[in-house]
Amino acid sequence: MKKLWFLAAAVVLLMSNGCTAADGDLMLDDFEIAVAGGPEGTVDFGAGNGSAVQVSGSSDIKNSGNQALKVDYEAIDGGYIYIARGFGLDAKNTNWDIKPSDIKWEEYSAISFYLYGTDSKANIAFDVKDAGGEIWRFAIVDDFVGWKKVVCAFDQFIVRDDWQPQDADQNGMLDYPIKIFQFEPLPGTKGTLYFDTVELIKK
Repeated sequence: MKKLWFLAAAVVLLMSNGCTAADGDLMLDDFEIAVAGGPEGTVDFGAGNGSAVQVSGSSDIKNSGNQALKVDYEAIDGGYIYIARGFGLDAKNTNWDIKPSDIKWEEYSAISFYLYGTDSKANIAFDVKDAGGEIWRFAIVDDFVGWKKVVCAFDQFIVRDDWQPQDADQNGMLDYPIKIFQFEPLPGTKGTLYFDTVELIKK
């Protein structure tokens, strides 16, 4: 009887923990954090030139875990918005669940996240910062309703051409490890966006 109980418990454990391992994808960030901004914050976010943004946790609209990242924003022409997580940001507590240096990047072909769409037609940029500080961009449109997995293949990112950090190497190559990802609602829209479950996709 004890042996049967042990086998049953083992099966339950494998089923509960094996989802990510089974498909080979790697969770980077599920936003299971006390969302806060500022120097000691868990999310590095801000806006300028007339645009505005506020970031919080959402426990009612979520894709996985206990909450998603909720972004209330107004993006005007000439303004900018960013919502970032990763390593080396101004806010101190923005790290992912795993260090970039501990990831075997050659085993992955894309990075994905879930977006809760409202068919707002908003243009949203998903940026990553590579090992040399260069920023790469993947653009999407909110033209659906409900949760959708957005898969951003690494070979479909383009170098951001409107702005780069002064210390970026700007070599035109996506250099690993990637250190930061950020969401940017682009000018011309306002509303609420929800993001969740950022993963690396296995080749």
